[in-house]
Amino acid sequence: MIDPKRIRISDFDYDLPPEFIAQKPVSERDSSKLLFYKNGQIAHKHFSDISEVLPEGAKLVFNNTKVIPARLFVTKPTGALIQVFLLNPIAPYNNVDQGLKAINEAVTWKCMIGNLKRWKEGETIEVKANDLWMSFTLRNKDLRTVEMQWSQHIPFCDALEVLGNMPLPPYIKREAQEADVSRYQTVYAKEEGAVAAPTAGLHFTKEILSGLTANRMTLEEVTLHVGAGTFKPVEEDLVWNHPMHEEYYQVNKSTIKSLITDKPRIATGTTSLRTLETLYWVGIQLRDNAENPFNVMQHKPYGYSGELPDYNAALQHILDYMEEHDVAEIVGLSGIMIMPGYDVKSVVGLITNFHLPKSTLLLLIAAMVGDNWMKIYTAAKDDGYRFLSYGDSSLLMKRTAV
Repeated sequence: MIDPKRIRISDFDYDLPPEFIAQKPVSERDSSKLLFYKNGQIAHKHFSDISEVLPEGAKLVFNNTKVIPARLFVTKPTGALIQVFLLNPIAPYNNVDQGLKAINEAVTWKCMIGNLKRWKEGETIEVKANDLWMSFTLRNKDLRTVEMQWSQHIPFCDALEVLGNMPLPPYIKREAQEADVSRYQTVYAKEEGAVAAPTAGLHFTKEILSGLTANRMTLEEVTLHVGAGTFKPVEEDLVWNHPMHEEYYQVNKSTIKSLITDKPRIATGTTSLRTLETLYWVGIQLRDNAENPFNVMQHKPYGYSGELPDYNAALQHILDYMEEHDVAEIVGLSGIMIMPGYDVKSVVGLITNFHLPKSTLLLLIAAMVGDNWMKIYTAAKDDGYRFLSYGDSSLLMKRTAV
């Protein structure tokens, strides 16, 4: 039995030479490689073949978040260049949806700030482009909170489209290009709010999605706004002590109904899986009348002493709550940490790219496939797979799946 409090991040390290890290996407989304893993066996295919290896009648779950142009460059009158990277909204209402759709009013976000020493607390800087101006006021230097106001009566996300830049991951060693505006975005992206793409979905084309439904598979969407914390390395020796990042999720009632099923569920990406597992614990917390039931923190799943139902029963608690309170959508924070010792309850398989050594994402993979994660990653390297956001794909079947 694995004790999650004793897991060491050094056990989840592997050699990743720079030449394995994809710096740009392949010419066609579905032309990437696809590693298929099931019951200890590995097969090498192309992503365009994915319908051939998915379980019959599978229900695929996608994260429909949309990446916003979260990098902004602001120049002070003195000539000092300040880089503002949006992380998560603070106001209005501490809600990502309100913060992005706010019309002609101030929003405040927690940010990463480059050249912070040149920006005084309370100081306002303005930038202008295409008849649109936006002001940036550093409200709290220690907390890196920035208030933004803009001139036109348009949503905040539309203002960002004019003034912002696509936030490529830190391991892509080049500036964002025009092609990245579309390629670092899934074809089904809808809900603005992410500052990093749910990259497992980048391989899908509209044709592949249509082919899946033609093959009697069903497609469902959830939303989890991917934060920059997804790139944060695990610096603690004991994984348990790593402060897991939190991300906003939202799921509507019809999706909850659809997810209560006997069909095999497949998560497209680690963010979809995080959302699905978060929903399980939301159901438990609603059943137990917990405080803040829609927020699931990182250690919640570990050491739970109560009776645990199956996945469908947990989601039924959510559905009962939504019907009783006439709620169309649930919104909350997911800080769930999925690592070895955690029993994945929502899916039998995961579509995902290849992740950084010593990362929380690699821990999630190990929770799905056990110690064979190293066998999978070694096979991918031996076959010349491209790693990370713009890299190749895999379909990993859970080790208990048949």
